[in-house]
Amino acid sequence: MAVRATRLKRVLGAVTAAAMVAVVAACGSSDSGGTASDGSVTLEFAQWWGAELPAGEFDKIISDFTAQNPNIKIKLLSAPYASTKQQLITGAASKTLPDVVGLDGAWVNDFAKQGAITDMSKLMTDANYDAGQLASQVQIKGKTYMIPVVNFVYPLFVNKDLLTKAGVAEVPTTRTQFLDAAKKISATGSDTKGWALPLDTAVPNGVQNDVMSWLWASGGSMLTDDGKPNLTSPQVKSTIDFVKSLNDAGVIAPGSLTMKEQDKVEKFTNGQVGMMIDSLAHINLIKKNKPDLKFEVAALPAVDGYTGKRGIPYASWGIGISNSTKHKAEAFKFVSYLLSQEANAKLSTIANGFPGNKNAQPDFSNSDPLFKTAFDIYQQGYPANEFVGLPKAEDLMRSFDEQLQLVLTGKTTVDNALAKSQESWSSAIE
Repeated sequence: MAVRATRLKRVLGAVTAAAMVAVVAACGSSDSGGTASDGSVTLEFAQWWGAELPAGEFDKIISDFTAQNPNIKIKLLSAPYASTKQQLITGAASKTLPDVVGLDGAWVNDFAKQGAITDMSKLMTDANYDAGQLASQVQIKGKTYMIPVVNFVYPLFVNKDLLTKAGVAEVPTTRTQFLDAAKKISATGSDTKGWALPLDTAVPNGVQNDVMSWLWASGGSMLTDDGKPNLTSPQVKSTIDFVKSLNDAGVIAPGSLTMKEQDKVEKFTNGQVGMMIDSLAHINLIKKNKPDLKFEVAALPAVDGYTGKRGIPYASWGIGISNSTKHKAEAFKFVSYLLSQEANAKLSTIANGFPGNKNAQPDFSNSDPLFKTAFDIYQQGYPANEFVGLPKAEDLMRSFDEQLQLVLTGKTTVDNALAKSQESWSSAIE
């Protein structure tokens, strides 16, 4: 993925079990992705979203679109994430992607370099589309290749009982308060620690969610304005110094160098750590496994004195359009529908996620109250994940992870680790 990614802008910011569902209007017929004799167009839409939503709910949203646009038919190709990923990677390489595709931000750079997905900036202009309503766009060299439709954020989770036991009256809002709370929680028992930090290099997303999140929470960036690595900046150094201070204070749960995200969640659920940065998707899981656990979610702590908006890590259901489809205008009409205020609110509600249209308001009446709390945090800050759109994002995380582990085990300094990471990233991000 050699195309240079621009910095993700402050615009934002993861089958039905049966597999494939076709939503096709009754009149006319056409080949997949083709034009029928009556002039209607069929668009294929490959994604994993339908596999993660309540049965039949996604179909209703699609049916509403086809009712409003009888000349455009949608053929849903729904499969689990792993299957969809493999299908789309293969299709991108052979230029045979379906007309509309669900995208993970980690694929965007590669697909764009291959010419497999189209620049949607031009389509927005041609359609007189108001891009100001979008919570985010993922751009490469100033061109939009993915729009996040639903976002899943990673706030701070705190165990209220452990905070109370440790004598901490308020949820930390600054790094200093966080370190103090983590120390006090760690002093309550030999098996209890203040924070969990998953750094397993096999799945290095802890660098994204648990390390760089501290940088973004204070409005910082790991990239220059033109998308180049900026890992030796004072902001990044301050972030790694802070993580090191937590490690030096002995407040991080043991085993972090081989810990995976699921291990972190398990430790929090079992009351072994007082605080963690985690996906909202785990709220229901935690409550199911430990119904009596009293916890809440909060914005990530920022550097002392910071008063700006706070970045919050996120993953998203992104959407893109095939560069080879003959029906780009119709495809964008469908994309714009999914991102319309009403449809986007419905989709976000059933997904327990947050909308890609910043004017959409999910219905939290049947959700856990913590989702509403998290949505308020989301609206007050901005979604931040600078790995989205970068070439070989997982490899970048892994190389940084390796250097961070050397820091935490006392084998190198923060300055040396950041210098080596800067060198490594510079050769990967052209």
